[in-house]
Amino acid sequence: MYNRRVSKCHPRVQAYGAVDELNASIGLARASASEKFVRENLEMIQKDLVALMGEMATLPEDLERYRKDGYAVLTPTMTAKLEGLVKEIEAQNGSFKGWATPGASVLSAALDVARTVCRRAERDVCELKEGGQLANDEILIYLNRLSDLLWLFARWVENRPQGSQA
Repeated sequence: MYNRRVSKCHPRVQAYGAVDELNASIGLARASASEKFVRENLEMIQKDLVALMGEMATLPEDLERYRKDGYAVLTPTMTAKLEGLVKEIEAQNGSFKGWATPGASVLSAALDVARTVCRRAERDVCELKEGGQLANDEILIYLNRLSDLLWLFARWVENRPQGSQA
């Protein structure tokens, strides 16, 4: 942002590039979903990720300007929405235990791919934090909760009654 230049292999570029890949993989899952509950929530998450990428593409010294220009930043409220969805899914299906083998359906497999991309993005953002280059710690918390939610969405899809259009 703001015409700042960094190398294509800079850790910041690596991190928001992984989030971009995450957004695309969530888009694939959303396009595969017939369930309104999944589609609508994945779209909300994609919008959050756009804000997250913009914030991450902004150097710390430009963040005040970024906010003044009206760009969204990731907030605890956004993370709380994910936590609410986790509780909602767990209330519907109880808690899931153990390992899952991806591939029970196209949608659950796409959600599992998105989850693994999310974990990689989380590791990349963690590297930024440890290097003192992450201004908003909420980004790391959000990605952690998102990977949990994507896992639960995949299990929810696999375990819903056939023909259910929640």
